[in-house]
Formats: sequence, structure tokens, C-alpha cells
Amino acid sequence: MGLCRTKLLYRQFVTFSQLSWKHSTHMASKPRIYLDHAATTPMVLPARTAMIEGMQRWANPSSPHSEGRAARASLENARARIGSLLGWTGEIIFTSGATESLKIALSKSRSGSAAQFISAVEHDAVRRAAPHAAIIPVQSDGVIDLAALADLLSAAAAPNSVVAVQHVNNETGVIQPVAAIAQIVSAHGGQLLVDASQSAGKLQLPEADYIAISAHKLGGPPGIGALLLRNLADLTPSGGQEQGYRAGTENLPAVLGFAAALECGYEWMGRASGLRTSLDLAITQAGGAIVAADAPRLPTIASYHMPGVSASSQLIGFDMEGIAVSAGSACSSGTLKSSHVLNAMGWKIKQASEVIRVSFGPDTRPAEIEHFAQVWRQIMQRASAA
Repeated sequence: MGLCRTKLLYRQFVTFSQLSWKHSTHMASKPRIYLDHAATTPMVLPARTAMIEGMQRWANPSSPHSEGRAARASLENARARIGSLLGWTGEIIFTSGATESLKIALSKSRSGSAAQFISAVEHDAVRRAAPHAAIIPVQSDGVIDLAALADLLSAAAAPNSVVAVQHVNNETGVIQPVAAIAQIVSAHGGQLLVDASQSAGKLQLPEADYIAISAHKLGGPPGIGALLLRNLADLTPSGGQEQGYRAGTENLPAVLGFAAALECGYEWMGRASGLRTSLDLAITQAGGAIVAADAPRLPTIASYHMPGVSASSQLIGFDMEGIAVSAGSACSSGTLKSSHVLNAMGWKIKQASEVIRVSFGPDTRPAEIEHFAQVWRQIMQRASAA
């Protein structure tokens, strides 16, 4: 490499470094706006407090001594509280999160199950746990095609089938008609597994044989979740803790944080509905489009299409303005692959690559939504001018 070329590259590097430093210094003085709660909601104060208290009196709940028995009592008390708060009267197995809960249900439910079925818009955790499952199509609004589900189950003629569906889609916020799905599954002698990661604590739990939930989606700590099930006999025991259905020392501090987060409640959901309504209006007025606008959606999640501007460019633009959003699922937003959710809904690859997700939390304020809409218009205007 020539000396002139080396000097040019050096000057470019110095210039970029100076701009980056100026930007980071500027951003440090401005409060960030966090609109990615569907990826994870920051821990609420009661959950943090409960975890600290749990750590201060930590002992292995499986130990037979006095300290261990006290820890066991705290664990079972938290289990009962979580069940009561969720309105669940069945069994609760604590896991590391929804991903593990889903895997347990899909791999250990009714040993020798004849068939598995998952919707076309399921989370990647389900797709990985059931790679050979039959796919249930969805309509253009992201809602499961109930007639197609019935036809698939009839054709399979497998009474031990397991059907997995999300209660609320993590990318679009679409709420599935789980009650109607449950009726179809039951009529064909199958079992229903519901991924309630996004809905637990926000909507009433649906009737299902298995339900997977995750604490960090509702203001609890990461690394803890649960599998709710009607009957332990429906699972194949694997030995270890949790009545022999999940090995590993129970994470008592995280369980206590889980229970405390649920106890905070979701009275703010009505306010979230108003925030999303105002943002929907602002986006459409600015020339954007709402994904699954006509479908029932959870108030805290929305996806928007900005024509002609890639999601990656949008994310950079918003981040530079101090706003955190995402492009679809946080588990796959770092990849370049197209959203299988939007593809299943009939979106073309280019259009799907121009969609971002915005999700609200308990502390989201109207001023933050107004600022997001303002930045959206600025990014859109710059793209149009270019």
C-alpha cells in the first residue's frame, strides 16, 4: 500500500473517530428512549429488591438442613404466588426461560407423539425445537387459518398430536384466537402448547395443556421462566429437581424476582393502547404502513413499514437519535435473513426488510412516542430527498 493511500486511510479513520466521539458525547447528555420491551423489559424495582433479598438468605432448596428447608419454603411460596397471579391452578415447572419450556413440552410431551404442528409465524425457539413439524398457514393478517388447522389434524389422524401456537406474536403483536384453536385441537384428540412469552401478565392466560412463559418479558429477571401444565403425567420425567422434570439447582433469587414482577400488575395497558393508537396515526400520516393493522393486536407491540428504507438504516438512524427499537425478533435481528413471520403473511422480501418493531413498557411516555414519530418523519424525508 502506497504512502499517500496510507495517509488517506489514516485521515478517514481520525475523522470517523472524531465524529463517533462527538456523537457519543452528545448522546451521553441526552436521555435514551427505550422502545424495545418485546425483546426484554428492564427489571422493575420490586423484582430487583426481591432478588437481592433472596441472595442474602440463599441456600440450596434441595438441601435437607434448616437453611435448605427455609429456601424450599420460599420457593414453594413463590410458586403459589405466581400461580395465583396468573390464575393457573395446574402444575408449574420453573425453567431458564420460555425457550427451555417450549423445548421440554415439545420433546417430552406424550412420549412417542404421532405428530407435531406449529404455526407459520412461531418464534424461532419453536421452529428449532420442532424442525419436522407440519406448518399451519396463517392469513394475510397473521391470524392462524382455522380451517387449514382442522384439515391438517384430520389428515394426520394422530390423536396424540401436539399443536404449538403463540398467544401473541413477538414481531407483530397479533393475538391468536387460542380458544377457537383449543376447540379444534381437542376435537382431534391433540394437545395444545401455547407460547405466552409476550402475553403472560398482560392478558388472561388461555386454556391450554402447556403454556410457556418468561420473566424478563414482564419486568422480571432474565434466565428464569416456567412451563405451566395441566398434568405432570403428560411429560416424560428426566430426573433431577422440579419433581424430576427439570434438572439443576433451583434459581431461588430469580424465582422471587419473577413473582415480585408479576405482582406489579399491568394497569398501564390501557395507557399503552392510547400510545399505540396515536403512533399508528402518526405513522400512516407520514406515509408508513401498519403491519396487521386489521388484526387484534397487543397494545404494547407494533410493526411499521417505511417504504424504500431498509430496517438496518432505520435502526441506525433511530439509535443515533437516542431511540432503541428493533427489526423483528431480537433473537434474529442481528442476521440478514428475511422475517419468516412477514413472509408467511405474504409480504415480499424487500418490503419485509423495511419493517421495524416498536414495543412499549410501563414507563413509556407520550412525549417519547411523539419524538419517535418526529424522527420517523425525518428519516422518511431524508430517504425521499435522496
